[in-house]
Amino acid sequence: MVNKHYPVQFKADAVALYRSRPGATIAQIADDLGVNREALRSWVRNDDQRGGMSDPGPRGTASQPPVPVEEENAALRRRVRELEEERDILRKAARYFAGETRW
Repeated sequence: MVNKHYPVQFKADAVALYRSRPGATIAQIADDLGVNREALRSWVRNDDQRGGMSDPGPRGTASQPPVPVEEENAALRRRVRELEEERDILRKAARYFAGETRW
């Protein structure tokens, strides 16, 4: 089995995601993120040992200030619309080509 190395920020975000969903299990979050369940469990354990809810640093760096939540939400909504449009185009193309291949 291959060991994957995840960035520190990804690990912190995964732990924060697990902690932000009170009803979720480690298995659900790990499956959603595509990581090994035991890896996420060890990240949570390590975070607990460090005092919990640790953040490896501020989200914004000196060259990039933190993004307000409203701006981030607007950007995410735009991205969702874009992805839905791409999905719809692919569905239409699949239907078109499926109709053409009838012998």
